[in-house]
Amino acid sequence: MNNQPVDEARALPPEPIATLNGGPAPEVGIGRKAFRALRHRNYRLFFFGQMISVIGTWMQFTALQLLIVQLEPENPKLWLGINSFVPLLPLVPLALVAGSLADRFSKRNMVVLTQTAMMLQAFALAALTLSGAIQTWHVLALTLVSGAANAIDVPARQSFVVEMVDDRADLGNAIALNSAIFNLGRALGPVLAGLLIAPLGYGVAFLSNGVSFLAVIAGLLLMRLPATPPRVEPRGLGAHTVEGLRYSTHNRTVRVLMSLVAVSAFLSMPFSTLMPIFATDVLSDSAQPIVEWVCSRVVCQTPESVPMGLLMGAFGGGALIGALLVGSFGERRRGRLLTAGNLGFPIALLLFAASRSFWLSIAILLGVGAFFVAQNALTNTLLQIITPDRLRGRVMSLYSLIFQGMMRAGGMQAGLVGELAGAPFAVGIGAILSAGYGLLVWWRWPEIRRLA
Repeated sequence: MNNQPVDEARALPPEPIATLNGGPAPEVGIGRKAFRALRHRNYRLFFFGQMISVIGTWMQFTALQLLIVQLEPENPKLWLGINSFVPLLPLVPLALVAGSLADRFSKRNMVVLTQTAMMLQAFALAALTLSGAIQTWHVLALTLVSGAANAIDVPARQSFVVEMVDDRADLGNAIALNSAIFNLGRALGPVLAGLLIAPLGYGVAFLSNGVSFLAVIAGLLLMRLPATPPRVEPRGLGAHTVEGLRYSTHNRTVRVLMSLVAVSAFLSMPFSTLMPIFATDVLSDSAQPIVEWVCSRVVCQTPESVPMGLLMGAFGGGALIGALLVGSFGERRRGRLLTAGNLGFPIALLLFAASRSFWLSIAILLGVGAFFVAQNALTNTLLQIITPDRLRGRVMSLYSLIFQGMMRAGGMQAGLVGELAGAPFAVGIGAILSAGYGLLVWWRWPEIRRLA
């Protein structure tokens, strides 16, 4: 862990870092090594509750994108981009403050409150949709609400992981398993959404998401945490927040890792915003046989949900595989695996943009998901390992702000470029630029690929 004073933390660590407490992870079999963080009771409660909730979240994400296409058939790419951009509005003022609050007060209480707010948002969306009253402005307003809750939730939840794991040597594995949860949801949620939406409509997916939040809230409330009094800081909230920003800008490792997150989120990640266009337009002809096969067996009110669910599910499946591989083999090779993700993610996206075969696109998205996790899960892990305990909430809030903010802004740019030049061009040009920055980091800062 980098324990240099904030103003002096400018250089990369001179020696590889194996774990948060400086010691090597225990040598165990591959299977046990991939899941060893589950030996901690509090983390188990979080893991299984979050697993159910994230599946519901991805069901809602899939349904919401298809609903927007249905509500705005004239300019779907533009409105998908606008809906992706809306959560950026509350993110900027709330994320950094949330990190400061997470370093001062109970992270668990913060996460319970934010998860409850997102549950109520899902129920409201379900009620409006099932009643037939849903309009585009309802979608945007409720997206704004969930964006505000998520801006507070992410830094508190990510920095809370260290409190759920008694042995700090298991932190990297816990973060990799968090990514596995997220990507299991990404794999299963869209497929389940497609199967539910086709016969029952969008409202059932929103309702299922609302119910799924009960699992993670229950897990959080059942945790046994040591009593820790609130940290009373001598500085005000503004000065406390600035300290985290100063550390992040003065530490070169953190700066480079944050820049990788920013570029990837702005240029590569927005492909998911345009996925409905690939499902309903770019790949629609080659996907028609599977749509006909499914709809011959169930009544399909929205047949476009079938290819959309399979495409998003393939990406999630690849990401799940990547997360398990990172959790098993990433202890000593973080820098090299991160570099592979920095280059492999955009290159695989470029292949996806060029594909016009539905099943080839499915195969490519498995690789896209695996490389995505190699980049993002390892960036998250390295940031938490490097950052001192007292600053972790604020650094992770900056990470959250950069990742979500640039992804939301990137969704807007992808929507605009897609409207002007088509979805494949928007994804392809972003991938080329992102790969170029990955090569620049590989050449300009070789220390990054040597991180352990």
